[in-house]
Amino acid sequence: MRFVLSVGFLLISLVVVVKAGSASDLIPNFYKITRNCPQAEKLVRQVTWAKVRKDPTLGAKLLRVHYHDCFVRGCDASILLDTVGTNQSEKEARPNLTLGGFEVIDEIKTRVERVCPGIVSCADILALAARDAVSFPFKKSLWDVDTGRKDGRVSLVSDVTGNLPSPFSDFQTLSNIFLSKDLDINDLVALSGAHTIGVAHCSSFSRRLNFTGKGDSDPSLDPDYAAFLKRQCPNPPNATTTVGMDPNSTLSFDSHYFSAVNRNQGLFQSDAALLTNTTSAKIVTQFESPAAFLTQFRRSMMKMGGIQVLVGDEGEIRKNCRVVNP
Repeated sequence: MRFVLSVGFLLISLVVVVKAGSASDLIPNFYKITRNCPQAEKLVRQVTWAKVRKDPTLGAKLLRVHYHDCFVRGCDASILLDTVGTNQSEKEARPNLTLGGFEVIDEIKTRVERVCPGIVSCADILALAARDAVSFPFKKSLWDVDTGRKDGRVSLVSDVTGNLPSPFSDFQTLSNIFLSKDLDINDLVALSGAHTIGVAHCSSFSRRLNFTGKGDSDPSLDPDYAAFLKRQCPNPPNATTTVGMDPNSTLSFDSHYFSAVNRNQGLFQSDAALLTNTTSAKIVTQFESPAAFLTQFRRSMMKMGGIQVLVGDEGEIRKNCRVVNP
């Protein structure tokens, strides 16, 4: 439970080695302490909360964008870059085609630039906005976001495959991807809990409804739930139809997802996979407790938000989150 420019940037007789940072390279209140922009985080929250108040689905959307950013090239806002020329950006990868909320990040960036031009990175804006959007119903932050990230200049569609967890993944594949990002099994299960909000397109789980090609359901799916999904997503699936990822509460960020997984009502193969490993299955049960889940989710989000960050002289502060600086 991540992204030199995607147009032709050429290095001649020069090799640049970039050492990615980690969560320990970020600090609380970075813009207040080191950049004389104390209002930065407040501005991000103001715009985000105003938008979520009108559209409650933004929490799931922005959280998903943050996940997809961090798992490919680290949390460097490369997912926000548009394709330029013939080199496709990460946005063009199949798992990213259904991402949403980019216009909210654009609006936040515009607002922040008016007050603190050239100071606040798109990567920090995305991390803060994802936190604030999910936290809005609680009127308090569900996790801390340390700041100081820089923006990357590379976004390649080819980097997505193998780095981004898939809804079709088995446990070993999920575990390998998370370990490659220095995230452990507790992080894997906790971050999977983000599926407690948001919706999914039928294509992301339809193979579970026609498991052997004969119309039979995945035997790891609760039969009643499988019947419900078949009614929502007849074969062949409609590309525009969506189903809530948590059958109990698609807009409420809570621990219901783990109860659903334990009832074999996890929507994705990757959800069901959490029960195929003894340790992760025990953690799923532990996280049915809201306090246990939210405590670990806070820790895991802070770890994920520090994956391969660019700090100091690395990267840049984009003027426009969709394109690298000239």
